[in-house]
Amino acid sequence: MLTLATLGMAGYGAYSAIWGLAALLRGTHLEWWADLALILFGLLLMLSAAFVRVTLPGGFAFALGALLGLQALAIHNAAHLTGRVDLAPQLGRGAFSALLLAMAWLGARRPHTE
Repeated sequence: MLTLATLGMAGYGAYSAIWGLAALLRGTHLEWWADLALILFGLLLMLSAAFVRVTLPGGFAFALGALLGLQALAIHNAAHLTGRVDLAPQLGRGAFSALLLAMAWLGARRPHTE
């Protein structure tokens, strides 16, 4: 379960970083700092996924902070790109983040048999 959470966090972080880089290079309707923040939080989530995997103290909080930053940027971007914030996509993104965190927490609590 811990490995699946790690892969999910790393994938979500890579997706966010690539999306932010593409938006920065394309010159979408967002501010440049929002695209840079998306790249930064994506990279931070990928790094924190490694910390979660090795159960480094503080790794879970690091992942939580990166996921909250990505959620805040998703709300900001939705408001600027569409002019409104729809509830369903934001709840879906939040539920996915909560699932990743729950799997990481439960996976870290299981005794490792090696």
